[in-house]
Amino acid sequence: MIETIPQHGYLLLSTFLFCIGVIGVLFRRNAIIILMCVELMLNAVNLLLVSFSAYSQNSDGQVFVFFIMVVAAAEVAVGLALLVSIYRNVMSTDINVLSKLKG
Repeated sequence: MIETIPQHGYLLLSTFLFCIGVIGVLFRRNAIIILMCVELMLNAVNLLLVSFSAYSQNSDGQVFVFFIMVVAAAEVAVGLALLVSIYRNVMSTDINVLSKLKG
């Protein structure tokens, strides 16, 4: 098998994507953007797992990626359903407004 991209290239790309996701979660106030950043972090981990799996010629990393994608799909479905429900009541997806919903 001929590798066209070295292993450290995948590591750098995955680290870059994960850092963008962390910065987005920490500094953005829109709940939809925060969910997108969490998805970006999960995809960065998936990329790294697949690259390590291909490098070591073991399929365990690809099995983990499948389970991560299932959990991410469930997280998106539940998260967006909650956000739509909250938006109908508050008419905002701003995290600062949502923190006032404590009862």
